[in-house]
Amino acid sequence: MDLFADNQLSIFNATRQNLLPFDGEVFLYPNFYQEDGVYDLFEELKHTILWKQDKMKIYGRSVNFPRLTSWYADNDQSYTYSGVVNIPLPFTPLLLKIKQAAEAQCGKQFNSALLNFYRNGEDSMGWHSDDEKELSGNPVIASASFGATRTFQFKHKEKKNAMISIALSNGSLLIMQGQTQHNWMHRVPKTTKDPGPRINITFRDIKY
Repeated sequence: MDLFADNQLSIFNATRQNLLPFDGEVFLYPNFYQEDGVYDLFEELKHTILWKQDKMKIYGRSVNFPRLTSWYADNDQSYTYSGVVNIPLPFTPLLLKIKQAAEAQCGKQFNSALLNFYRNGEDSMGWHSDDEKELSGNPVIASASFGATRTFQFKHKEKKNAMISIALSNGSLLIMQGQTQHNWMHRVPKTTKDPGPRINITFRDIKY
């Protein structure tokens, strides 16, 4: 299965536009992965990824993350975020194909991937930046989305009125780079509507 059309890449590269007004670089390719087979990709990811329910501490209480997660990498190094220690699983053939497509677009090699499974509109991701020390410098992060469309929001860390909302649809690829993680936070907010399930894969290069 071809994940994306070769003739689309030159169009995307020629017309890409930075979605952030300042202090960072974010690029969106809404139809990066071809329509044919994209829903099959979602179903395969849903049923073959080893999903887990992580917990976090809030005011001394242990509560479930409002989503399912999984961590894959090409080595056996653990990775800690939000207080959770993740032991990686080896990349599946499908994850490798998706990763290679993202790498071709970014011109960047990735060695790991954090996956999030948003089961319904109640599942979410709070405000945060991907600024862990293992990412170092100005990380390039490629975020692939499959399944239902969800809103993805940015807000500036200092300029509180600077906020941007983006619709991440099935088969889209979002690239965050430059100073983005230093100056902006992002989230996937809850919604009272039930858009259906969504799987997000964020590819990154972890420095151990």
